[in-house]
Formats: sequence, structure tokens, C-alpha cells
Amino acid sequence: MGRSMIHSLTVSTEELSQHLQDPNWLIIDCSFILAKPDEAEQNYLQGHIPGAIYAHLDHDLSAAIIPGVTGRHPLPNPAEAAGRFGKMGIRRGIQVAAYDKVGGALAAGRMWWLLRWLGFESAAVLDGGLVKWLAEARPLQAGRETRPAAELSPSLRSQLCVTTEQVEQIRLDPTYRLIDVRTPERYRGEAEPIDPVAGHIPGAFSLPYAKNLAEDEGFRPAAELRELYAPLIGKVPAEKVVFYCGSGVTSVHSILALLLAGLGEARLYAGSWSEWIAPRTRPIGLGANPV
Repeated sequence: MGRSMIHSLTVSTEELSQHLQDPNWLIIDCSFILAKPDEAEQNYLQGHIPGAIYAHLDHDLSAAIIPGVTGRHPLPNPAEAAGRFGKMGIRRGIQVAAYDKVGGALAAGRMWWLLRWLGFESAAVLDGGLVKWLAEARPLQAGRETRPAAELSPSLRSQLCVTTEQVEQIRLDPTYRLIDVRTPERYRGEAEPIDPVAGHIPGAFSLPYAKNLAEDEGFRPAAELRELYAPLIGKVPAEKVVFYCGSGVTSVHSILALLLAGLGEARLYAGSWSEWIAPRTRPIGLGANPV
């Protein structure tokens, strides 16, 4: 596949529709419902973008939870992740297009980021996801899809993520930006529908990932994304910007948004809030953004 054909950030519904029969393209349905972990797979069986393979957030895109230590969706072992993706048919030389029902926030962005973390560049998120695909009356197909297994050798880019220990070191450092992408009320500690403790990592700023999205569930134009992020980031280089969410999934959406804005590639705190609070010994922030 020539470099001119590679999509490494997003792909449009129109372009994807032109490659449904292309053996050099592989579509991944990453739809997931947090409160009902197996329902999205049943929905996939009833109807999905033709040719799409299903990837389950808990089983395919995460490692097992270690109570009191990890967050809700720990990063998988790189070799194991590469093995799982190879069984889906992912290999060098093909284009991967991942989608979900929330414009890439659950969990197509996670799929995209994991492949990027493994050194696989030709992976993109379907801009607008299944919502836009259906709004345009594009086809669906029922049943389970498979592709011949392949081999994917990882070339790990470990610099793309940070550990809890690193977050502890940078969270109050003004030369970094730690950004919480959850809803404002969860950040402020006024509501917590998922995790057992409310609040945010002290020193973190709030900028919800939902602000990345236009009405059609696609990303806002690059200029608007720059206007959204530039005031908060200022002169901090992208490699010193760290995003987190509840479990390291939706935060990837903002990493992608920053790239689309042309502001560089930020890093992911994969453990996120659920790992920060796992041992119940780390400090907790409440209230609005710090000055």
C-alpha cells in the first residue's frame, strides 16, 4: 500500500464506503456499552458495516483488572495485543478503519491508539462513526465476520503513555498540562456514576472530550479544535500534554483531536481516574479548574 493511501487519523464515511470490498482494508466494529458489556456485540450481530470484525473493549482491547492496583481497562500486554489483532487479520500493509457509536470515543479510539502504540501507522477512526453511517442510509450486514489470521509484530512506542508514578510527578508541574476529559460534574466531584470515588487528580484541568464533536458525531473542523485547545495548552509542547478519563478509553479521543488540530501528539494516562483511586491512598481534587 503506497504512502499516499495511508490514513493514520480519521477516514470519512464516503471513502470507507468505496473500500467495503477492498481486501487491503479491514474494518473493526468497536461499539461498546459500559453498563451492558455484551449488548453491543449482540447489536453487531444484528447489523454492522459490511465486512467489519468485532472487537470487544473488555476482552480484546484491555488486560484483566487487578483489584486495588489497575484501572477498569488496563492496557494489554503488547505481545498479547499484537497476537489478538493478528487473529483479526491485521497485518502490515493494510488499512484499518475502526468505528463505534460515539464518534470514536468508545472504543474505536482505543483501537486506533493501541495500534499506534504498537507501531502500526495505517489505522484510522471512522469520522462520525456508525451514527453518521446510518444517517447517510449506508448499508449494514448481519452475522459475524472473519478474516484470515495474520501476523503483526509490535514495535512498541512506549513514549505515548505515562504511568501513575509519572502523573504524580507532573500533575503540579506548570511545564505540563494534565487534562481530564470527563464531564464537568464528574471532574468537580459533584457526580460519579461509574467509579467509587468522585473528583479529579489534583492539578488537572477539565476539557471534556464531547467538545471535540460536531452535531453529526464527527470531529469539529481543525480550526475549531485549535481554538478549543490552544488557550489551555499555551506554549506547552504536545509531548508534555497528558490526557486522562475514567479508564483510559475516551481520553484517546482528545489525543486524536489534538492531532487533527495540528497541535502534535499528546500522551495518555492509560490507568486514568479509576487507577488513580484504586488504592484509596492518593490525593483527590474537588471543584472547578485551577487558576
